[in-house]
Amino acid sequence: MIVADTNVITYLLLPGDSTPEAERAFQRDPEWAAPLLWRSEFRNVLAHYIRLRRLSLSQALQLAEQAELLMSGREFSVASPEILTLASDSRCSAYDCEFVALARQLGVSLVTSDQAILEAFAETAVSLEAFGARRPRGRT
Repeated sequence: MIVADTNVITYLLLPGDSTPEAERAFQRDPEWAAPLLWRSEFRNVLAHYIRLRRLSLSQALQLAEQAELLMSGREFSVASPEILTLASDSRCSAYDCEFVALARQLGVSLVTSDQAILEAFAETAVSLEAFGARRPRGRT
């Protein structure tokens, strides 16, 4: 299991330059977790794509359903004290710190492309590119 930030979830489901890395990460470990916040962030991405006319409402609704199925059973609430402590000890937003806190709570890596998170929480966060480049579990 990994914690995937919203950008990584987005890269997997919305075709773009980072989609191949997200697909490799998913092949390596398809059990992705996230704080409940991911839903609002993902919906905001979809709304932005609708406004840019890159997605229709129908397409956005299908992607939202697909994402929710992908993350089903692995969405978590994270305690405010840990989030605020992490935010106060770094320059990262409380939103970003929710993902860090959850990864620590679960004892897994946070996979992200966010450079600020990677720098502030190097012991918890791993870049999408580095994670996807590793061999899948069980393969030699």
